Amino acid sequence: MDILRSIESWNAWRNTVGHDKKVGLVPTMGALHNGHRSLITRCRQENDICVISIFVNPTQFNDPSDLSAYPVTTEADHNICETEGVDAIFSPAYADLYPDNYHYRVTENHDSRHLCGAHRPGHFDGVLSVVMKLFNLSRAHKAYFGEKDWQQLQLVKGMAKAFFMPITIVGCPTVRESDDLAMSSRNRRLSADHRRQAARFPHLLAAAVSAEEAVRLLEADGFSVDYVEDFKGRRCAAVYCGEVRLIDNILIPEKMEKS
Repeated sequence: MDILRSIESWNAWRNTVGHDKKVGLVPTMGALHNGHRSLITRCRQENDICVISIFVNPTQFNDPSDLSAYPVTTEADHNICETEGVDAIFSPAYADLYPDNYHYRVTENHDSRHLCGAHRPGHFDGVLSVVMKLFNLSRAHKAYFGEKDWQQLQLVKGMAKAFFMPITIVGCPTVRESDDLAMSSRNRRLSADHRRQAARFPHLLAAAVSAEEAVRLLEADGFSVDYVEDFKGRRCAAVYCGEVRLIDNILIPEKMEKS
């Protein structure tokens, strides 16, 4: 497994990959868990070459304290990648990916303005900008994203389509803990008490007959609710469990949509 930390070393490695090889990309910010493992597995199954990017992208954090608290587990991440058969890790520095210091960026002006976008100003500009850079550099044929970040997945698909990018975006099912909490790098920041509370988040989201009732149930259970919205067949939500922001979404049963 090659670990490439600069644009120059990445390009040199990428140029050694034959034109007949299908390349899959798993973009991440590190702190890898079993949800990431599932993306890597799918990537390896569907491509000749599996690459993963590890880059904590500062432009998508609207809260500096959230960025500083984001877990960095470099050695463990590399071990997971090697165990899972990743061919190469691309782990650049900020100055490499943003030589313009983020003067140029990608902005979506419709679907990014609600749900997480309404509560995290500039977040999706940062996400789409770094993802486009990674797509251009990787020259991947497919890229893999988890459905937990459902709004992000839809926006990345939309960007690839809008800019005629020669890449297929693959959404993969949310991987959950044994108590149904969606796996997330943020989960490791939860205290023991908040971790037990967090497990109730997806259950309350699914139990409610409406988004409004879900808000009431979550607040009654001690969560601070950013939003709960039913949108395009999904119930999407973001809550604070202590100081940790968690997101999740569920498919809305057809009978709920009609009620």
